[in-house]
Amino acid sequence: MYEPVIGLEIHAQLLTESKIFCGCATEFGAEPNTRVCPVCLGLPGALPVLNRRAVDDAIRAALALGCTVHASSIFARKNYFYPDLPKGYQISQYEQPLATDGVVEYASGHARRRVRIRRVHLEEDAGKSLHEGFPDSGRRTYLDFNRSGVPLIEIVTEPDLVSATDAAEFFSRLRAILVWLGVNDGNMEEGSLRCDANVSVRPRGATELSTKTEIKNLNSFRFLQKALEYEIARQIEIVEEKGRVVQETRLWDTSAGVTVAMRSKEEAHDYRYFPEPDLLPLDVTAQRIDAIRRSMPELPDARRSRFVVQYALSEYDAGQLTQSRALADYFEAAVKAGAPPKAASNWIMGELARKLKETNLEIGAAPVSPERLAELTALIDNGTISGSLAKEVFEKMFVSNRTAEEIVRTEGLTQIDDEAQIAELISTVLARHGDAVAQYRSGKTATFGFLVGQVMKAAGGKANPKRVNELLKNALSAA
Repeated sequence: MYEPVIGLEIHAQLLTESKIFCGCATEFGAEPNTRVCPVCLGLPGALPVLNRRAVDDAIRAALALGCTVHASSIFARKNYFYPDLPKGYQISQYEQPLATDGVVEYASGHARRRVRIRRVHLEEDAGKSLHEGFPDSGRRTYLDFNRSGVPLIEIVTEPDLVSATDAAEFFSRLRAILVWLGVNDGNMEEGSLRCDANVSVRPRGATELSTKTEIKNLNSFRFLQKALEYEIARQIEIVEEKGRVVQETRLWDTSAGVTVAMRSKEEAHDYRYFPEPDLLPLDVTAQRIDAIRRSMPELPDARRSRFVVQYALSEYDAGQLTQSRALADYFEAAVKAGAPPKAASNWIMGELARKLKETNLEIGAAPVSPERLAELTALIDNGTISGSLAKEVFEKMFVSNRTAEEIVRTEGLTQIDDEAQIAELISTVLARHGDAVAQYRSGKTATFGFLVGQVMKAAGGKANPKRVNELLKNALSAA
């Protein structure tokens, strides 16, 4: 029996308006080679100037991952020659990174996971090679340098992940933390979050690491899991046949569902790292680190736990409501405005989530504010409208700028609670459905639900359901 040993290297673009060493914009989707300057193109004589916001965002991410942020770190030149690397080297950090020795702990089902973070360091992104979409793509590669110089953090884990599923879950949780902090947009399709996976296999219970391969540029949780599953099986097959796993970099072929060799795996000395002569050491004061720590929001796991304790929500509800910071903020704003926590949770995960999906809107753009959702729950609690009517009111709130109270008042949707009026409706329904009445009285009580539905239908959905149930039972019990 064999077990996999997996470590991840995650590259996250930071959400700055300008690049890490120049003033060029970082926006995605601009015309190729229109967001460039002598600095990010590596032209002779152009000197880099470090983006302060990028450093602050990197520190924020490092602190959230439990890392020690060092008072001094050094930029280095990482030398390799790719067409999309205009300078012939990448400015990164190597021997003295920004932060080290972190840990991410989280619940996974009934188990606790603990993944150590080896380092978090700053670097610049490369450009982009375009191999498709041009008449001569079969013969030529086109280059877009708009991405060159966009600020990145690289997050390197220790080899603490023990399965493909484990790795995909950790990557998902890390993405959630970075997006929650506002340092990364989490858009893997656009390449702003990418993952390389290092994987080896060894006999179960062994402590020594075996030869590893690297799977490069995985931009989805599913691709990461599928690529690792294939690579683990491939390596086990090689070992069982007394072969030798080659240390190399491989790519995931999504159409074929296999990993394919790309190049032999480089060692650190292959990059000929040396200190960047055009940048001073990055010195970060304790006061700056403390200020950033104080400005950080409550992190997802902590907020999830608080929701369970403070609002008596289930673990499931709390987990759903902390899928994003904006969603958690919406929930707490609704509760602060007077909505009962469980009711707010149900409405947000139910009707609101459904409408947002239908209209392709994010929670921050929801037409129904948290305060107006709280007003709607208040109308249910005080008996003004029924739960079923509330859904109709919510639909109208979502497509208009009206409050629940205004819709109920102007459209005559107030709940019918008058006993005599409901009794009259029940009498009419019982007279129409004598067969159902006879079945109920003969012991077939399942017809009771049918009769309740008929009364509610006759009332146009406005009758108080609790009062209908009570009066209908009384009427059916009468001889």
